[in-house]
Amino acid sequence: MDDTTTPKENEERDLESAHPPNRITFEPSPGQGRASPPSPEDNPVGRRRSLSRRRSLSRASSTRTPGPASPYSGVQIEFRTLSIHVSESRQNEAAPELLKPKSNSKDTTAGYAADSDYFANLPWHDLSPDDLLQRLNVSLHEGLSHASAAKRLERDGPNTLPAAKTNYARKLLGYIFGGFCSVLWVGVVIFFLCWRPLSDPPSATNLALAILVMIVIALQASFSAFQDWSTKRTMKGILALLPDETLVRRGNGSVIGVKASELVVGDVVLLKVGTRVPADLRVVSHSADMRFDRSVLTGEAEHVEASVDKTDESFLESRNIALMGSMVVNGSGVGVVVLTGERSAMGRVSLASNREGDRPTLIQQEIWRFVRIIVCLTIILAMLILLSWVGWLRVQHPGFMNVVAMLNNVMGCVVAFIPEGMPVAVALTLMMVAGRMKAVNILPKGLATVETLGCVNVLCSDKTGTLTQGKMTVAAVAAVDHQFASEEEWRSEGDKRAAQALRLAALVCNDASFDPTSLGRPLAERDVLGNATDAAILRFATAGNEDENEALRAANPCAFEIPFNSKSKWMLSMVRVPDSPSQYHVFVKGAPDVLLPACTHFWSSASDSVQPLDGEARAAFERIQEKLSRNAERVIVLCERSSMTVSSRLGTNAFSEEVACEAIADLTIIGILGIMDPPRPEAAAAVAACRRAGVRFFMVTGDFSLTAAAVARNIGIFTGSSEPHGLAALRTAASDSADADEKESSSGPTQSLLLEGNHIAQLVEADWDVLSRYDEIVFARTTPEQKLRIVNEFRSRDYVVAVTGDGVNDAPALRAADVGVAVAGGSDVAIDAAHLVLLDAKIDSIVDAIRLGRLVFQNLQKVIAYLLSAGSWSEIWPVLVNVFFGVPLPLSAFLMIIICVFTDLFLSLSLIMEKQEFDLLSLPPRNHKKDHLITARIYVQAYLFMGFMETTIAHAMFFLYLHRHAGIPISDLFFLYENYTEGFHGYTQAELTQFNATGQCVYFVTLVILQWGNILAIRNRRLSILQADPFTKQRRNPWLILSMAVSLAIAILVTEVPGIQTLFGTAPVPLEFWFIPIPLAVGLLCMDELRKLLVRLFPGGPVAWIAW
Repeated sequence: MDDTTTPKENEERDLESAHPPNRITFEPSPGQGRASPPSPEDNPVGRRRSLSRRRSLSRASSTRTPGPASPYSGVQIEFRTLSIHVSESRQNEAAPELLKPKSNSKDTTAGYAADSDYFANLPWHDLSPDDLLQRLNVSLHEGLSHASAAKRLERDGPNTLPAAKTNYARKLLGYIFGGFCSVLWVGVVIFFLCWRPLSDPPSATNLALAILVMIVIALQASFSAFQDWSTKRTMKGILALLPDETLVRRGNGSVIGVKASELVVGDVVLLKVGTRVPADLRVVSHSADMRFDRSVLTGEAEHVEASVDKTDESFLESRNIALMGSMVVNGSGVGVVVLTGERSAMGRVSLASNREGDRPTLIQQEIWRFVRIIVCLTIILAMLILLSWVGWLRVQHPGFMNVVAMLNNVMGCVVAFIPEGMPVAVALTLMMVAGRMKAVNILPKGLATVETLGCVNVLCSDKTGTLTQGKMTVAAVAAVDHQFASEEEWRSEGDKRAAQALRLAALVCNDASFDPTSLGRPLAERDVLGNATDAAILRFATAGNEDENEALRAANPCAFEIPFNSKSKWMLSMVRVPDSPSQYHVFVKGAPDVLLPACTHFWSSASDSVQPLDGEARAAFERIQEKLSRNAERVIVLCERSSMTVSSRLGTNAFSEEVACEAIADLTIIGILGIMDPPRPEAAAAVAACRRAGVRFFMVTGDFSLTAAAVARNIGIFTGSSEPHGLAALRTAASDSADADEKESSSGPTQSLLLEGNHIAQLVEADWDVLSRYDEIVFARTTPEQKLRIVNEFRSRDYVVAVTGDGVNDAPALRAADVGVAVAGGSDVAIDAAHLVLLDAKIDSIVDAIRLGRLVFQNLQKVIAYLLSAGSWSEIWPVLVNVFFGVPLPLSAFLMIIICVFTDLFLSLSLIMEKQEFDLLSLPPRNHKKDHLITARIYVQAYLFMGFMETTIAHAMFFLYLHRHAGIPISDLFFLYENYTEGFHGYTQAELTQFNATGQCVYFVTLVILQWGNILAIRNRRLSILQADPFTKQRRNPWLILSMAVSLAIAILVTEVPGIQTLFGTAPVPLEFWFIPIPLAVGLLCMDELRKLLVRLFPGGPVAWIAW
């Protein structure tokens, strides 16, 4: 690969690699031409034309993954000044008919869908700024009066999108017929048929069973609905974190914050980088580098350049219209509201669009996989029973099983094998863990985030504000030929011209200002409006003689400014030279590696004069830069150009183009500042905890590489004493890896790696393959496109990537990551793009999130393994023994449902509350492609180990009861079929029925008590109960004992209440059979303790191989 690739080629390659374009456009309906805009007097609204589109627009689209939202590299011109006098008496208000579409239909969706000429005939993009302001009766400099704004708000309504209509019928059907419910409904129908007409007289038991299964379905549906409601409530909490105010001019021209919902047509809105456009606006002035990201609306990755003049005949395509929901990704400007709420492009199309179905989450896919397996097995067993009856039992034993009994057995098989309580348990587990996360200031947007956290194995974190405190201070001051020992030493030279030039540059080339409400406080305690870097430089420049500095700033007003952006990495301010309209004094501050090539001179501290920047001076500069960077200080260089002649008129596009071509050249270095941003106290511990958990912690920052490396060493991202690898070493390793065996290269290098952004575009697939195996990586001097490419490259290699960020520039990577993590104090763009929000902005909260993500998966496995033993395996065998061995049915369908939905469910809820069995952060991350929620090992544990023992013991107790209380030996009970009837062992039919009913209740009570031993065993996968009992503080779980008591109470209620006995055929259980199962449950626990002991003693043995 050629190392001489141009920056432009690198940038294009980053963009192509980061995100392929996904073009979605708005266009008129086919076959319809566009009419010219009518005058508002003749036709205020005009005919209506619907939009044809290639993708639905909806409010939900703001949470899907759009194209990259990266700043555009460019420059900013000064706002164009439009002065116009508007008299409130000239025109009362903007005509309502201009603002409101006609629609008498109660179905607004249908009405708007047919509104085909609406956008084609809107005049706002055609009007000149002066005409627009006159038409809307507003002054650009003063804005609307408060009274006028209130009147328009009352007339037009709030600026809110119409609530998306939920298809409640579809949701309700999903709740009622989804998952296991679809099979259970078959049972309801069959039980109703068995009630009547198949039974004569009608069987009340079958009617009761049909109603009971319907109650189970209702219970599952209710929990699914509650889960959805809980998720929506969480999303509302996320949205509440997003700033809801926008800056407007109102009253006498004051800039105030107004809720976006209270914006009205005619409001003058100020836009800046990171602002989400709150309504459809007509741009009346803007900076030359102003760009909009419309991907939230259209899915289009390309950014739209702002314009004052019309650029397209279509209102939707003209670049002088900023559409609601789009994002200002670069520059700044002023717009006038022309459409609000449902009259905006987003509002109207969202009304006419169909909501896209939600993709199933990873946990939903796992559960559906389990549901498919269980349902398939259930159908196979049910068909086996049906075919056995048709081909064998009906012929060989016609008196044993009639149609009703056969259908009851089939449904007994269905009810037995399906763990009806599992969906409820899973829903409760996820909601409880989400509640635990919120308790430690972690707010997940959805259940997918909770589950995915346990799989994260790569964490890419930005530096400023995440790993550092974001509280920047100037720690070092230097000239090219001298570094000052302290800030006080520099201030002692305040009379020198070099010092004065530095102070002026720091004040003028600065986008920060002190909050007027805090001016009475000491300088260090004042609030600053602006970014952290500008705030630090402002405090530095203001300290000392504050009044003189304010006068200096007032005497040098900024005529033109280019804000800092993450791609250009510099800021420019221009001050007019007195008595020379075309002469400007230029001040620039920014990254040394970007500005140094454009510098030709420097202010000398020694001679207090401007000197040529020769080779020696450049070497001195680089030594100072390296020294400050190695101290983890961000290096900022301030430069000037004392005189620049601009032939174009200020405020024109030609002016901006001329400045773009000539401003960054022939610069004089005024001074160098080292800005310290101390690491967060918890950062080092968080990095160490992630590394111990098998999560590689990388830094992705826009800072200088030496500064980033120094911070990385301070917080433990770089642990070695040697210098990290660079591009050359990476390529050498890639070359060696290509020549070596796969076995040797698979381990990869262990050396740390430091790469700069301009290297990223030069990497080929083999380079990325080797890079992805480094344990310690810092990416410095990266652009948003490069951050996005880093995320996508790792994800393409099957890594599960989490990304942290709080700025606008972090949004693309946050969206693309498996888990995007934003902080509550970050930009609204970052919060909107993220999947997880840290409410306390502490990096170590991510460690808690990862631990809880792993805990939820572990506890879900325990819940399902517990439910399958009795609620599936031990219930299906009574049906099979009855059908194929002719034994009286040991467990009724009613008692099966009670176990699944009530006794087992309450006990499983206590497993949800289990604490971690061992240090989850000492384990490697879960492989989401191999480590499924339900594995073959769990089936072995639940069915062939615990389930087999429970089934054997429960049948033994059934046969023991019949032997002791009826005198019927076990040998006489097999192959009875139709012979279990009047006269068998001298008993009447009623007596035999009573014996069977009591035996079924004995089987039921035995299972309930055996499950106590099962839950005590399954709560620990490896540890002995002696090491982790439920009473000691570390693993205390009071819910466990309480749930045992509840399950016992339910068992007593079901077997002892006369009404239930009559309706469902239950019977009192002899006292001895309440106590015999207790030591057997202890024996069950001991058997599992023996299994765990064998696993611990022989970790490579056959028992360990099948251990879950």
